[in-house]
Amino acid sequence: MTQKDLQDFLLSEGVVFAGGCRLPNSPIAGQSSLCYAFSFGVKLSDAVLKSIDSGPSYAYFQHYRTANALLDSLAFRLAQLLEKEGYSAFPVAASQSQGKANPYGGVYPHKTAAVLSGLGFVGKSGLFLSKDYGSKVRLATVLTDMPLTPDSPVIDNGCGDCKACVSACPAGAIYGTLPTTDGERNFDAEKCSKYMKEHFQDVGRGSVCGICIKVCPKNKLK
Repeated sequence: MTQKDLQDFLLSEGVVFAGGCRLPNSPIAGQSSLCYAFSFGVKLSDAVLKSIDSGPSYAYFQHYRTANALLDSLAFRLAQLLEKEGYSAFPVAASQSQGKANPYGGVYPHKTAAVLSGLGFVGKSGLFLSKDYGSKVRLATVLTDMPLTPDSPVIDNGCGDCKACVSACPAGAIYGTLPTTDGERNFDAEKCSKYMKEHFQDVGRGSVCGICIKVCPKNKLK
């Protein structure tokens, strides 16, 4: 099974982009061979994103959860395919948390793997922006020891002078500075999370917002 075979499988199951890359090192302790990542994403509904106003809608929360469930299922199935071919595979969930010790970090940042795979860039919002769909995407990753190579080179940041997300963020969690590869230095995840829990408790217990996604001009909502 080739890298293209895996991409074709994911694309046939509803994914809108997929690619692979080699990581600097494995993020999994004691498993140094897991230094390759398969990154893929699904597009969120334009109509659902339009339902976001001064805060998240119930429709957006449900759509967000459904997208995550699809990605988790596909990551599981992709890992099965890789293991069937004799490779090791470690599926990384769409939404990650390492518990109280590291509530805003996961096994590996999906956006970092997607950037290294040449699928897009990290915007000023700290979100991954795909070449074709902007930030209206959700991501998942499968770590593996199958050798993978990017289909495209790493893309330069395409935000330019735009600060739409900075102005729209009700939490003031987006700094408007150029991001690093993982986007962490230009976005305050703790401030974002705290605001959602305080102001959007009635929608998914304050677990989603979506305002920065909706206002991004790269999305071109239909």
